[in-house]
Amino acid sequence: MNQLLYIGLGLVAGIASGVFGIGGGIILIPAMVYLFGLTQHQAQGTTLALMVPPIGLLAALRYYYSGNVKLGMAGFICLGFFVGGLIGAHFVQNLADPLLKRSFGIFLLIISLRMILTQ
Repeated sequence: MNQLLYIGLGLVAGIASGVFGIGGGIILIPAMVYLFGLTQHQAQGTTLALMVPPIGLLAALRYYYSGNVKLGMAGFICLGFFVGGLIGAHFVQNLADPLLKRSFGIFLLIISLRMILTQ
């Protein structure tokens, strides 16, 4: 069951990546901390692990050697992220630039307030 939730999270993050050009730190890390109970270090390490090929091999290895990477979780989220990125990129092509800009700003504001105001 958790694997389906992980893939769902990857889809949401992938769609956001396709729509807004973001996903890892903005969606995945808060979701892993608040929804799946990972520590901040584990969430950051796991996010780096699922994005290893293009971005953070050395950083992910450092987190991995410290015990802060959930490889199984990263693999399933990566599957959803891969497909979600395509969905999001397809969806956003017909949005007007001002609407996309406002949506991006509102999204960042909501996430930042959540991170600031909760423990």
